[in-house]
Amino acid sequence: MDMMEEMMDKFLGGMSKEEKQEMMGKMMDKFFAGMTVEDKQKMMAEMMPRMMMGMMGRGADEGGKAEAMSKMMGGGRESGMPMMPQMMTEMMPTCLGMMLPSMPQDKRVGFAREMLSTLLEQGSAGMSDEEKQEFRAKVLEDL
Repeated sequence: MDMMEEMMDKFLGGMSKEEKQEMMGKMMDKFFAGMTVEDKQKMMAEMMPRMMMGMMGRGADEGGKAEAMSKMMGGGRESGMPMMPQMMTEMMPTCLGMMLPSMPQDKRVGFAREMLSTLLEQGSAGMSDEEKQEFRAKVLEDL
């Protein structure tokens, strides 16, 4: 653990997950306050390749990149969820919230149907038929 990680761990260590999420939400609101939707999209487009390269290691050879990607997809975290899925579950709702309002209205229905279909199909992957029905019912109960 480097010095920055130690400092952040000490700073945030006593906070609950809910307190950390609330603090992050407030910080993000302040950070994005003066930005237009276009500014946010541009920032995301610029950040994503850098984040991926940073996670995979810039100077790594092909074997190193494959190993890093394998760790991201399957390496455990404290939450019990691999790094990449954990990161995506946190980032995707925010990204969609920023992207969808700027999407042409005539494209939104098709996109929403495709996303919902993928979420239902892949979210229930590996479940029995009974578990799939229960999963689908829980997801759709308040829609």
